Amino acid sequence: MAKKVLAVLAIAAWFVVSAAAQEQQQQEPQKKEPQVKIGWQAGPTTGKLGDIAEIKIPEGYEFADKEGAQKVLELTHNLTSGRELGVIVSRAKDSSWFMIFEFDDTGYVKDEEGDHLDSSAILKNIKENTEEANQERRKRGWKAFHVIGWQVSPFYDPHTHNLTWASQISDDGQKTDSVNHSIRILGRRGTMNVDLVASPEEYAASKAEFDGLISGFTYVQGSRYSDFTKGDKVAEYGLTALIVGGAGAVALKTGLLAKFWKFIVMGIVAIGSFIKKIFNSLFGKEEKVEDPNPNHSDAASAGE
Repeated sequence: MAKKVLAVLAIAAWFVVSAAAQEQQQQEPQKKEPQVKIGWQAGPTTGKLGDIAEIKIPEGYEFADKEGAQKVLELTHNLTSGRELGVIVSRAKDSSWFMIFEFDDTGYVKDEEGDHLDSSAILKNIKENTEEANQERRKRGWKAFHVIGWQVSPFYDPHTHNLTWASQISDDGQKTDSVNHSIRILGRRGTMNVDLVASPEEYAASKAEFDGLISGFTYVQGSRYSDFTKGDKVAEYGLTALIVGGAGAVALKTGLLAKFWKFIVMGIVAIGSFIKKIFNSLFGKEEKVEDPNPNHSDAASAGE
């Protein structure tokens, strides 16, 4: 009987302590998640892309430099390359797309392949490269992504020297989660790589905005494609390799792809619904960003 009484008293005491702890927790001010600090420049302004190019930023859009671009990529679980130069986002209420700018200084890329790009062979190669890059994503505890087809097959405009294509991206599910719209703007010393990431529902509208923004891009004097002079560095590959991964394509041919995975250009990817949560953090809205893989830091450490 005494044991039963003690057990009842112990349970009652636990409830009292638990209730008191809950009451104290409710009275304490809730700590807000730290917001991501990015040095956004509101349009109208001019975004400086290193010392190689610039782009006009209209009203309603914001630009951030290299550091801001890297933060956006890290938040959306993308591998940074160190070549990032800027990022553009829209301030529209329901918008959740972003544009990333990188410059690859591999030299002048000859455009002889412009009239005969093999989209089927290119797609096969991109899929293989993406799966190789997924090995590193898994080490970091991030979701794998897969290229499932073309949204827009690759094409080259000899007047603007722009190489364009768009890929359909999914995670381990089967549906298209995002669309990567990519442009490689050929210059004298390399290419400006511009990637638009959007949900399939946003793609048509954001693509129209993307085209308008790209029209405000210019290389600085001396860095344009037409400024090429004899003796300048010439890239070791052409337009096809730009799509499948540039230096990664060279590594693939020489059997060094596993060793030099960082050269793989698999595109900038993100799940549409996750991008929306990210943007709440970018612009200081109340909803916090929830990491879909909360243990990715531990996984990353284990993979080192």
